[in-house]
Amino acid sequence: MAKTHLSLSDDPVAVGRPKGFELTVRSVRIAAGAGYLLAMTGEIVTMPGLPASPASLKFDLTEDGEVVGIA
Repeated sequence: MAKTHLSLSDDPVAVGRPKGFELTVRSVRIAAGAGYLLAMTGEIVTMPGLPASPASLKFDLTEDGEVVGIA
């Protein structure tokens, strides 16, 4: 489950605000390139960052329709 800053609130008059629970933050990760912090709240698998050059740039099609550049 992913939550945005708009989906949780500590405003007691907010409509649909969750009540009666505590949220335990187990760790915080810095996403410096993206410019935000990740609050890790439980067992979660995060996606790794993508390389600067996508693998799709390494392959192409010939005029015959043959795929080249894929090992």
